[in-house]
Amino acid sequence: MTERIHNFNAGPAALPLPVLEQIQAELLNFNQSGMSILEVSHRSKWFEDVLDDAIARIKRLLRLDERYHVLFLQGGASLQFSMIPMNLGAADQPLDYVDTGTWASKAIKEAQILCKPARVIASSADREYTYIPRSIPIDDQAAYLHLTSNNTIRGTQWRSFPASGQVPIVCDMSSDIFSRVFDPTSFGLIYAGAQKNAGAAGVTLVIVRDDMLERVPDSLPTMLKYTTFVGKKSMYNTPPCFAIYVVQLVAKWVEETVGGLDKMAAINDKKAELLYGYLDSQNFFRGTAEPGSRSSMNVTFRLPTPELEKQFIEQSLAAGLVGLKGHRSVGGCRASLYNAVTLAAVQVLVDFMKEFLRKNG
Repeated sequence: MTERIHNFNAGPAALPLPVLEQIQAELLNFNQSGMSILEVSHRSKWFEDVLDDAIARIKRLLRLDERYHVLFLQGGASLQFSMIPMNLGAADQPLDYVDTGTWASKAIKEAQILCKPARVIASSADREYTYIPRSIPIDDQAAYLHLTSNNTIRGTQWRSFPASGQVPIVCDMSSDIFSRVFDPTSFGLIYAGAQKNAGAAGVTLVIVRDDMLERVPDSLPTMLKYTTFVGKKSMYNTPPCFAIYVVQLVAKWVEETVGGLDKMAAINDKKAELLYGYLDSQNFFRGTAEPGSRSSMNVTFRLPTPELEKQFIEQSLAAGLVGLKGHRSVGGCRASLYNAVTLAAVQVLVDFMKEFLRKNG
């Protein structure tokens, strides 16, 4: 295939075309350095400028005040599942988690492996994680409240976050960071693997508030302490330079080309409304998430039979639509509508679905 196709992958996922074009243009000679961005030293002025600009843009986009530090770590969101309780779990305070699916469950398991007092205070497991719990009991004695803002596998999303009082929210935003506006002041820590909505695989954003750093035990290994990376501006060891550069370009695209998170959210809402509107208009394709909890990033759906789902996925790829197979743990189909997926691409998908229904319904 000589042309780009419509990418609905759940991650690594679509990147904005202008970002890819800038990477291509600068790959051999980054910023007149005579070197590729893959070759410049992380101690050089060239990379320092990339890092500083990425941090500044992320702070502006998310409206973070001076209390927040933006870190670029490795190990994916999965390493954060254990780093968070290690760093933020005070001695006798419970760690409260809301279980809304696979990644929340994995975070809970890691805290329990560490023998931390992790509690599941709300869960949607009773209906196969097809909804977001509405009643969240807040315990003022908890060290933090852990949420997963968007659930890629089941297609659910927190449309608004619970009022947590004095309990800091810790949130995995891997699949919907930069997609909408939210008030960050309740959040003690936000983390996100970049490969879904913020950049390329290989770097994890961690945004941590000053007061959270006061909890970090001195007894932790150096590479597992948030304070290590705050003190060294993410460069205690060699950071994933190329992946950070891509995050910088994505943040620049959202800020300057799109016009910020308000406008990004409006575009994302239109995409989701288009696809969910079609799902609700007929009975052949069936959305799996409950309407009040539907994700604007990951739209999960089923067809009448597994055989038809296999046929749909095969034919969609032949038609230039990739990534529509559901997660292996649940099957079915899934279209990921991350920031870089265009409204036009979603219209192509809906048109393909209509034609598939005409032939097979």
